[in-house]
Amino acid sequence: MNKTFNTEALDNQFWIDGYTQSLQHLSVGTVDAYVRVIRQFMGWLEQMPGGSEGFHPEQLTKTAVSTYIKQLENDHLSLSHLVRVKSAISAFSKWLMEEHRLLQINPTRGIDIPEQALLAPRILSPDQRYILKNLVERDGTKRSAALFALGYWAGCRVSDSSFLLLHNTHLGPKIGSLYVGHKGNKMRNIPIMNEVRKPLYEYIESERSLSKFSSSKYVFLSKRGEQLSDKGIHHWLRTLKSNARKDEWLLIEDITYHDLRHDFAHRAREAGWPLEYVSVYLGHITKRGLPAIETTVRYTQPSQEGIREKLKDMRG
Repeated sequence: MNKTFNTEALDNQFWIDGYTQSLQHLSVGTVDAYVRVIRQFMGWLEQMPGGSEGFHPEQLTKTAVSTYIKQLENDHLSLSHLVRVKSAISAFSKWLMEEHRLLQINPTRGIDIPEQALLAPRILSPDQRYILKNLVERDGTKRSAALFALGYWAGCRVSDSSFLLLHNTHLGPKIGSLYVGHKGNKMRNIPIMNEVRKPLYEYIESERSLSKFSSSKYVFLSKRGEQLSDKGIHHWLRTLKSNARKDEWLLIEDITYHDLRHDFAHRAREAGWPLEYVSVYLGHITKRGLPAIETTVRYTQPSQEGIREKLKDMRG
C-alpha cells in the first residue's frame, strides 16, 4: 500500500478527481460516462456492508464488481451498459494500481458479461415501463400517445402502425377494433382496449382539421409525405427516449418499438391468455390460417428470473 497518504481520510471526490485526470486521453463523452459509472458504483458500495464510511480501495474486489454487474443485469440494463460499467471499473482499478499501488490485481479480470440471446423476448422491467409511460406523458402530444399505445397496448408491429389506414380504424365511444397486418399481407381484425382506443381517437380527431390529413388514407402522416414510414416511427421513438434524464436513459437506451410488442405478448400471457389467443392477436398465422404457436413461443419465453422463482417452489 502507498504510505504517502492515509486512505481513511480521503473522500470520494478525491478518487473521482484523480480518476478523471487519468482519462483525459479519451473523448469528453467517454470521460463523462466513465465518471458517472464510478460515482454510481461508489454509491452502491456505500449501501453494502462495510461501506458506510465512503469508498476505500480495499472494497474494490472481484466479488463486489461481479455482484454489482449482476444486479444491473437483474435490473434489465442493456448489454452495452454492462460492458461500459466493466470498462469504467477496469480503468479505475488500473489507475489505482499504477498511480497509487493500492491494488494487486485488476478485480474485473475474469468477469464475463453474458451475451443476450438474439431470439430471446424482450420483457420490460416495471421501471422501464414506468419511464416510457412518463416520457410519453411528458411529451404531451396526441401523436406520441397513439403511437406508443399501438405498440405497448396492442402489440402492433412497426409496419402495422405505419400502414394503418383510416378506413381500417373503427373507434366507438367505448369499443374499438383495428384491421392491421401489412407485413406478409396477413391482415387481421383485433379488438382494442380503451388504452388504445382513446389516444388513437383523440389523435385522429385532432388531425382531421388539417387539410393534409383529409386527403390522406393513412392514420399517421409524415412531414415529407402522406404516410409516416417504418423509419419515421423508429426516429420518433429515438427522439422520445432522447428526452429521458440520465438515470432514466440507462434503463431504456436500447429499447425498440418491437420490444413493446414482445412485452405486450409477455403481459398477455401473464394475464392468462392461451398461446392460441396471443398468436391470433399478434398475427402469427400459418399459410393454412392456423395459429403459428412456435413463433409465439419465441415471444413468450419465460425469463431467467421467472425460472429462478419457480425453482424456489420445487419440493423433493
